[in-house]
Amino acid sequence: MMDTNLNAARGAMWLRLLTGGAAPARDWPAVKACDAILAGRPARYIAVVPDPDNRFLRARNGEVGLVEGWQLAAAVQDVIALDRDATVKRPIVAVIDVPSQAYGRREEAYGIHQALAGAAGAYARARQAGHPVIGLVVGLAMSGAFLAHGYQANRLIALDDPAVQVHAMGKASAARVTLRSVDALERLAASVPPMAYDVHSFASLGILWRVLQLTNLALPDEQDLALVHGALEAALADILDDPERDLSGRLQGRHRAASRRVRALLRAEWEAAD
Repeated sequence: MMDTNLNAARGAMWLRLLTGGAAPARDWPAVKACDAILAGRPARYIAVVPDPDNRFLRARNGEVGLVEGWQLAAAVQDVIALDRDATVKRPIVAVIDVPSQAYGRREEAYGIHQALAGAAGAYARARQAGHPVIGLVVGLAMSGAFLAHGYQANRLIALDDPAVQVHAMGKASAARVTLRSVDALERLAASVPPMAYDVHSFASLGILWRVLQLTNLALPDEQDLALVHGALEAALADILDDPERDLSGRLQGRHRAASRRVRALLRAEWEAAD
């Protein structure tokens, strides 16, 4: 088995494993941007990790807060600037384990919406500039944090594990908003995939490119690491072979028929008015 710190967040662990323990490009406590090789070419790997000394109390457990949003944007914009004149753009891998955005009065007052939009916008600009962007969900992918860090990826990969969850908000918060108990919410999720938290329900929406089954999520071995590396390389090759390089493939999920129908109607209406 590999020597991993079981007390570390999954994002930090997988960032270390995938980059061979590369030193971060920036001296930031919560946003780690490390450069390593993917499929024989330089790549940037980015993760948000817990910072128990964060001056913003709401952003101490891996949440994406005000500072983290702007730092994510800077980490991605650095790569865009490095490859501005390059013919071949380096890949960006977002290692995703984010419990939520940082909820708080100070965050709202100082514009967390702008910070997270800056991060999401940077990822989108990188993708549109020709950088292959891959998201690897290794833990939680919740709320605005996921929108800011990883959701703009060309291809999204997730580990198959109950601890890997994707949703707009945590269960307790969703229960309060919908005036249901957590148990009632879970019963509803069993028949309404968009309400569910498990990775397979999320995959059914067409947003995930691949779901990986590992032998040991808590302590990955060489075989697990090779599987993840292989999936990242395959995702990179798939992106490079895609002439569109957009997110249209997400509409092909089996539960996206209504989305496809609405888009077709809007397109027909637009063309008729032209």
